[in-house]
Amino acid sequence: MKKMSIGLKIMLWFTLIVIIIVAITYGIIFSISYKIIHKGIKDSLIETVQNNLDQFEYYKSSDKVEINQVDHIIYYDEGYLKIAATFLQHSNEVYTALYKEDFSLIYGENPISKEVSTLKFTDSVIQEINIDGTLYYIFDKKIPLDGVNNLWLRGIISEEHGNSQIKTIERISMIVFPLIIFISLIGGYIIVKKMLSPIHKISTTAKQIGENGELTKRIDLGKGNDELHELADSFNFMLGKLELSFLKEQQFISDASHELRTPLSVILAQSQLSLEKNTSIDEYKQDFEVIIRQSKNMSKLVNDLLDYTRIQMQSEKYKKEKINLTQLVSSICSDLSILKEKNITLTCEIEPDVYMKGNEELLSRVIINLINNAYRYGKENGNIFVNLKNTKKEITLLVQDDGIGIKEDEIKKIFDRFYQVDSSHSGEGIGLGLSMVYEIVKFHNGKIKVESKFGKGSKFFIIFQK
Repeated sequence: MKKMSIGLKIMLWFTLIVIIIVAITYGIIFSISYKIIHKGIKDSLIETVQNNLDQFEYYKSSDKVEINQVDHIIYYDEGYLKIAATFLQHSNEVYTALYKEDFSLIYGENPISKEVSTLKFTDSVIQEINIDGTLYYIFDKKIPLDGVNNLWLRGIISEEHGNSQIKTIERISMIVFPLIIFISLIGGYIIVKKMLSPIHKISTTAKQIGENGELTKRIDLGKGNDELHELADSFNFMLGKLELSFLKEQQFISDASHELRTPLSVILAQSQLSLEKNTSIDEYKQDFEVIIRQSKNMSKLVNDLLDYTRIQMQSEKYKKEKINLTQLVSSICSDLSILKEKNITLTCEIEPDVYMKGNEELLSRVIINLINNAYRYGKENGNIFVNLKNTKKEITLLVQDDGIGIKEDEIKKIFDRFYQVDSSHSGEGIGLGLSMVYEIVKFHNGKIKVESKFGKGSKFFIIFQK
């Protein structure tokens, strides 16, 4: 059995909620309408009876009164009642009738006169009576006429007068309610389709990347700042990291295979040569020394390449903590000043209490590498100057020498992997030093700048923002 899609589920839930809301709304409307209509019925009953109270006049037989031909004259007691022509016996579904105290009908209409023939007159009070399932409202008022004490005006109205209006509302509802449901279904389909369109794009793109391995492909949802655009941005960020990781892996394999070719060739050649000739123990020792030396170079190369890649990938292996940079630079300068290589003098000027958040192992490698490079490319009896300065906005580390310097066209290349300024020193390293320095500084959100004149020395500036 095929599973329901998320879109169909959302649409059905949306429609169900709309149905519930509409049903509740109609229930409230019907309840309020019922109360309002029935209140209107009662108000109409009271108003009609009150208006008819003024339509009566009582005269004694001895009184001379002008009688209009349209007025009604009813002889009553020792005189007569004059009922104005404007008396409404049946108005707005309200029936009004004039009664004696003994329930004798004098004038007017009452469709349920038999059923209420014994219903006690109650002044200004609405009474209710149910007859054959139909509710009637009854309102009585005593006639305020001089000389007459036992006349009542009774008004009657049926609730069916209001039910007809409710039925009209029900008929309209029977048309509107299905229309609302239909519109909600169409609207829900359109909304769901529009909402799930970005998810469909994300799914399609992810599937294409999975099938074709195109890590360069990105999810394009256009402009927006909602949750789905944030999800797409997260996917794109993840794809970027995966692409970078893949490229770094390829670069690592390429660099390792390229740089390992030479020591492996030396080891293989030396081993074959040792096997092919009659070799003395001393010669074997010399051959093994060559093999061991090349193996150490290989080991160092692999470790440096791994560290380089980890730093580029912002590896969590290197935790950042608050470190005392003053103490770190001072101890390194103290240790390296005793080298006296080429009779070079190392001078340090370090400000006290300089702290920053970083990795002490990596920052040590930066300082040692720069000072070692200054020794390596320095001149006989030269000088190296190390300066650590602290300001409100940044920390600056300067390593300066007066050695061979760097040609202008080579300055931009010195941070490339395996690039060396002076080919005569190629046997002393594998060319990862300055490129490693660059990545470590970048890892600490810093910048490195170089100023150099060929034959006069170089200045390396490292700047960390606070």
